[in-house]
Amino acid sequence: MESEAPASPGDTGAAGSGPASPDPVLPDPAGTGPVGSVHEARAVTRARARDLRALVGAALRRHLPPAVPRERAAPEPPRVEGSHAGALRVLRLVPWALGSLFVASFAWDFRGVSIPVAGHSFVLEGLLRILAVSGLIGFYTNWLAISMLFRPRRRRPVFGQGLVPAQRERVIYRLARAVSDELINEEIIKRKIEEARIIPKYREMALSVTRGVLEDPEFRRELKALTADYVERVLTSEEVRRRIVDFLAEKIEAAVGEGVTGLALKAYRYLNEDDFKRRLDRAIHQLPASLDLVLDEMDTLLDRIPARIEARAEDIEAWATKAVLGFVEQLDVYSMIMSNMAKYDEARLEDLLKKSTNEQLNYIKYLGGVLGFVGGLVIWEPVASLAVLGTIGLGLWALDEVLYRVGSARSAA
Repeated sequence: MESEAPASPGDTGAAGSGPASPDPVLPDPAGTGPVGSVHEARAVTRARARDLRALVGAALRRHLPPAVPRERAAPEPPRVEGSHAGALRVLRLVPWALGSLFVASFAWDFRGVSIPVAGHSFVLEGLLRILAVSGLIGFYTNWLAISMLFRPRRRRPVFGQGLVPAQRERVIYRLARAVSDELINEEIIKRKIEEARIIPKYREMALSVTRGVLEDPEFRRELKALTADYVERVLTSEEVRRRIVDFLAEKIEAAVGEGVTGLALKAYRYLNEDDFKRRLDRAIHQLPASLDLVLDEMDTLLDRIPARIEARAEDIEAWATKAVLGFVEQLDVYSMIMSNMAKYDEARLEDLLKKSTNEQLNYIKYLGGVLGFVGGLVIWEPVASLAVLGTIGLGLWALDEVLYRVGSARSAA
């Protein structure tokens, strides 16, 4: 009967018996000695990659030109303070004045009063109420019409829904289509990119920054130190060199192929595999010793890079231009605007429209009271009122035309 082989010190028995396996040794990327395993070599590689990114980032920040402050967006145009804007402050009093006049008409309304003019007697009785009612009708008619643009926001059984909320999707569609067709679209963006010569400007800046980084003595010194530390820590590890030797042996055999050279290499490896791998290991082992020579050559390599980039500058610019314009062509500006505006509810859409038109809508609303008041005069005395109002209207038109022509002549001069 065969006896069981003795358990090795590292073996464990059944659950709950035998020595516990030791905790794995964590790699020390910040250490100074050779790595002890391929796992640790990978950890060191990741750590040095992070160090390299930080090194390049710090060098770029040192050599990037100072940021040019962006032009501020054009401020909101000031309110027009001409005669119309000034009149609006007065027009706000119109509905209150008309309401007061209507209430006062119940107490006194020219009862029994008439005025003789040119043989004609103008009866004033009831004039206050006519003017007040006509003015209030004009004001509230315009107020109701403007309010019905936006209210009610939600559909009501009796009053229905405001024009803008009811046509919300169509309003959004028209706005998005107008913006994408007339204000922002692919052709406009491409034309602005070409007119501003953005890509050539950034190409020149990139070349300048690249040259500054590669010629920076501090960057070169830290890059060499990082490279030396990585090579000495990784390539001096026996396990890592063994894995590299196996990898190189496979790649060399695959590179020589199946011809005479391949057969000779296979025969040599078959007869003296140990010597073949020993020679590869010796070559890898000598790399750290020749590190100073490699680092000296690094300066020459870094010196050549800017010239190589500048020699291909036009090709790089053409590629970058093609990439940027290709990206712009893929933009669907209409869909972008439409998707954003689709998030606007009725209240936000109303606020958007009112921001640009509220003063004009108020002007129309209050002006309706004034026009209604004037219409009351026509109701009171049609012929005389129309004659007077027509004369005043023609006089104002003639004055406006004269002032406009004088102003145009001064501007042209």
